[in-house]
Amino acid sequence: MIGGPEFTSQQGNTQKSRLSVMVPRPFPFPLDYCFFSSLPPGTFVMVPLGRKEIMGCVWDSDWREALPVDFRPELPERVFELSRLKDIHHVVEHIPLLPKSLRRFIDWLAAYTLSPPGMVLAIALRVPLAGGFRPITGWIANPGKPLSESRLTLARRAVMEAASPVEALSTAALSKKSGSSASVIKALGAQGLLKEVPLMAEWEGGKPDSYCHPPVLSDEQEQSASVLRERVNEQKYSVTLLEGVTGSGKTEVYFEALAASLEQGKQILVLLPEIALTTQWMERFTARFGVEPAVWHSDLGIKKRREVWQGVASGDVSVVVGARSALFLPFTRLGLIIVDEEHESTFKQEEGVLYNGRDMAIVRARLVEAPVILVSATPSLETIANVEQGRYFHEKLHVRHGGAQFPEISLIDMKKEGPERGLFLSSFLCESVEKTLVRKEQAMLFLNRRGYAPLTLCRACGYRLQCPHCTAWLVEHRARGRMACHYCEYTQPIPIHCPECQAEHSLVPIGPGVERIEEEAKIRFPGARILSMVSDTLTTPAATQEAVRQIAEGEVDLVIGTQIVAKGWHFPNLTLVGIVDADLGLGGGDLRAGERTMQLLHQVSGRAGRGEKPGHVMLQSYVGDHPVMQALLHNDIDRYMQQEAALRKPGFWPPYGRLAALIISSAHEKLADNTAHALAMEAPQGESVQVLGPAPAPLALFRGQHRRRLLLRTRRSLAVQPLIRHWLERVKLSHDVRITIDIDPVSFM
Repeated sequence: MIGGPEFTSQQGNTQKSRLSVMVPRPFPFPLDYCFFSSLPPGTFVMVPLGRKEIMGCVWDSDWREALPVDFRPELPERVFELSRLKDIHHVVEHIPLLPKSLRRFIDWLAAYTLSPPGMVLAIALRVPLAGGFRPITGWIANPGKPLSESRLTLARRAVMEAASPVEALSTAALSKKSGSSASVIKALGAQGLLKEVPLMAEWEGGKPDSYCHPPVLSDEQEQSASVLRERVNEQKYSVTLLEGVTGSGKTEVYFEALAASLEQGKQILVLLPEIALTTQWMERFTARFGVEPAVWHSDLGIKKRREVWQGVASGDVSVVVGARSALFLPFTRLGLIIVDEEHESTFKQEEGVLYNGRDMAIVRARLVEAPVILVSATPSLETIANVEQGRYFHEKLHVRHGGAQFPEISLIDMKKEGPERGLFLSSFLCESVEKTLVRKEQAMLFLNRRGYAPLTLCRACGYRLQCPHCTAWLVEHRARGRMACHYCEYTQPIPIHCPECQAEHSLVPIGPGVERIEEEAKIRFPGARILSMVSDTLTTPAATQEAVRQIAEGEVDLVIGTQIVAKGWHFPNLTLVGIVDADLGLGGGDLRAGERTMQLLHQVSGRAGRGEKPGHVMLQSYVGDHPVMQALLHNDIDRYMQQEAALRKPGFWPPYGRLAALIISSAHEKLADNTAHALAMEAPQGESVQVLGPAPAPLALFRGQHRRRLLLRTRRSLAVQPLIRHWLERVKLSHDVRITIDIDPVSFM
């Protein structure tokens, strides 16, 4: 940091500079400060704010002009005189400049989502703000202190012989090279024979080698890989959808584009929707490129996050694989972004700054003129629409790699062939599981519902156990002996008496969760080695990796799991997939309910028959004639998506129109209602504008807050941001009310 005499000596300079500084606070624009000299944008500084000193970043003076006109926020007319501005305290020298492309991305995302840019900056600065950065120093031999001036022990002389007057070595490196302890090195520093200098942190992960283990691709794979390599070599912005049936080798194909980008000396970002997916992905990457990539997600410790952050900023890190927050890493030469499983709703950030990781990846790439590859077996309707309109390129893999066939799919009509009362696995499904196990093959049972039962009620009075903070039923987790809310994480012991009528032992579980299916499976298949794959048990990447190893090495006969099993796992001996409740997810008023259910079940089905043995998928359904069930049964996903598009186009629903949700929340129910009504009275109007609501949110009470929703819908040609800004200006809001704006909502909870 700059400070002490150097900073004091500048205070006689009367020519102060006005600088814009973005601080990680919910201000709508950068704040003005002054300093005794100009500082380049991206410089980290410590500034006073109220009674505190906080870290900020010097911002571009033309940040607003760089935004699209519709996105530009209004700035205050009042500009303080230079003499009234507070001084920047000092510069933080040991943190590298925040790249211009990242600053532009922060401005763009904040303006698009109507979020305070300081809160978007806070996402990018989580490592520096957490104290993750400390000055790193090394040692060089001080040429101004000849050795003859001091008597040296053997240990000290070994250090001086190992030290260089040019190349700095860390204490650990110098100690290893000389064979002397750190205390000897520090003593020489105190004596002046060694000089302490700033040292750049080095990434120890190694460099990926494009030629380490090149794959043998099929003709179809090579054709798509060649196109993707060409997109990379053009070194300009483009978006390409890589679509392929499950097991078609999409990862190996986009690895070829990644290799081409490495050859150009670029940095590559790969986004995955789930941390758990990194397990097998990392193994495949390491086998292809010889080293592991850098990993970025919320479960990393601060030390590892600091290493990755600094490695990306210095350019030492070439490849990062991570969750959506990796978009905010300080890449200096970003050359390619890959979004795997682009259709996944988990790319949407649902708390804090609300943004879609897939969409913002495209923005991030456009700002640096880099190509984007979107990868999916079941692309989202938004991506398909962009392909049809010529905005995106399209590459498609039609066959499974290695000659594997897509599994046979059959439907079990639960109205005619359902199990006995109190059971949930039909006799047809159980017989198929038994035959699979006899053949020494593996089977999987899928139910996308955690816990033992989703609802518990009293058979004496009908009371249903509900979360005290949310309008949600408490889910029984029998293995832990707890009732839990899956929205606010409230838990309580499983009660013996009904809380309403006090009847003893009257509480009964209604419906199955994955724990209940496991319980039934243990009774039905007593000799089977059963493994449960759910987020409640696989709480760390290491636990997931161990579960994957057990399945891959044949230590498991029957896998039971939630949506975590639907991801891109490759288990060659898994030949049967049973979907316990295929209808789950089709109900409710969610715009994308059918699309999501189809995507999820298709992904689950793709786990079967990925090796040499044929696969079979069995869907237990009460609505076998539903378009989703028919699409899965006949493996005609394209036709279903065409039908879905035809339903959305007339009402300009996404992707053929724009949506923005306003969620009003307050601890006071009446205040939430009054505010929602006031907003509805001032709602924007127009031929291409419609406001739906207000209405209670599906989760009308969430974490103790009463919630109401309004939904703004417009044609795609109309920007919603200026409409919402002017809308909110017309309504005076209470301090006890919070308005959350969700541009392009994915969830309607």
